[in-house]
Amino acid sequence: MDIKVSNINKLDWSGSALALGFFADDNLSLTEELNQLDQKLGNTISELIAETEFTGKEGVSAIARVGGDSAIKKIIIIGLGKPEDVNLDTFRQAGGNIARIAKQGKVAKLGVAINCDNYEDEILAQVISEGIILASHQDNRFKSEPEESKINLDTVELLGLSASESAITKAQNIASGVILARELVNSPANDINPVTMAEMVQNLASEHNLELTILEQADCEKLGMGAFLGVAKASDLPPKFIHLVYKPQGTGKRKLAIVGKGLTFDSGGLNLKVSGSGIETMKMDMGGAAATFGAAKAIALLKPEVEVHFISAVTENMISGKAMHPGDILTASNGKTIEVNNTDAEGRLTLADALVYADKLGADAMVDLATLTGACIVALGNDIAGLWTTEDKLANELKIAAEAGGEKFWQMPMESKYFEQMKSPIADMKNTGTRAGGSITAALFLQQFVKDTPWAHLDIAGPVWTDKPNAVNNEGGTGFAVRTLVNWVINN
Repeated sequence: MDIKVSNINKLDWSGSALALGFFADDNLSLTEELNQLDQKLGNTISELIAETEFTGKEGVSAIARVGGDSAIKKIIIIGLGKPEDVNLDTFRQAGGNIARIAKQGKVAKLGVAINCDNYEDEILAQVISEGIILASHQDNRFKSEPEESKINLDTVELLGLSASESAITKAQNIASGVILARELVNSPANDINPVTMAEMVQNLASEHNLELTILEQADCEKLGMGAFLGVAKASDLPPKFIHLVYKPQGTGKRKLAIVGKGLTFDSGGLNLKVSGSGIETMKMDMGGAAATFGAAKAIALLKPEVEVHFISAVTENMISGKAMHPGDILTASNGKTIEVNNTDAEGRLTLADALVYADKLGADAMVDLATLTGACIVALGNDIAGLWTTEDKLANELKIAAEAGGEKFWQMPMESKYFEQMKSPIADMKNTGTRAGGSITAALFLQQFVKDTPWAHLDIAGPVWTDKPNAVNNEGGTGFAVRTLVNWVINN
């Protein structure tokens, strides 16, 4: 699909369909320019607005065919909502909705005319393009006979925006990282496992000239990563500790670390998940690692002046005669001992050693992200991720990055007294507390493995997957958090 900025006026444009954006108004009226276009198109726009009782409400859309031998074959109208309520994601979502309508309408050449005085044309072109690309993505890798449309959306022209092609390129680069994360999450456990994940990252490093270190089991043993290796014991596949590094030309302005949970499948271990508990979707338990490496791809393409370390302790949580038992005591690489009272709270064990490792890199800040707790979904639902940190500056950076990326986070409390739930009579701590406040105690557990680096924890268990497609997401993996991570790095 070719997306480009065009200086052709709406009145002179020709193609399969022209999409027009409208802000909400109960008495919606056309501008002088749109009136001229409407007359040229035989009143198609005004009639479509009247027949559908269209008021510009956000996300509401309609499409109509233009009669006769018109140079524009179809008109699409899309609601943007009230002007005072719009944000950048309004236009990303609009781009996604338009792309979906265009696909259903078998549109080959699409014109998009959306403007807003509140934002620079450069950023509008970027986010609209992101929405179009992400909505158009179809993951058909595992279908023997994927359905192919007879007419594909080949060309998109953004009309009326004074933007450069670099805005489109930025959108394409960010979207490529989101799509990589989506496809990793969508991949079943017999396709993406610790070994093939490491191979994928090796290809990523080679393609984008990134530094890569992969620690094998023996290397992890030498570093004392008993928490990570305790989880990995039951799998027939060897664990892989992946450390990928992007370095800019010259000296980076800052040094950042991103740590992603990399459980390519989670059976629950001896605290086995049962049917109905979500075991069928536990291929997505590496959503944190997927977002981490998706962000790595986008950042390698965007080339910001920041050094970034991407880390994931990758393994499976399986059952066998070698599996860790409930009640076992593991020793993490910082010497802290952990009584395992639930083998299904394994992600935090792998993250413990990954955080100790990342903490020693001397980064200015680090973020971990994980599909860590069902408790976070109970608290915030499927659309909002949790954010934990004691660093106000870092929290603000991440909130700004998330808002620009159209990804929702809510800062949760680091209630230190809740850690008392995890006190063990025979070890330094247990790996879980009581059911109440489960996402908070998980964050407090991780905090025990960070010593010197400003740190934030993101629990993305809800938004990393969707069963219901929306504007920019198809069913399955969403690539959630990639845009936030990329924005965070660029803003630094």
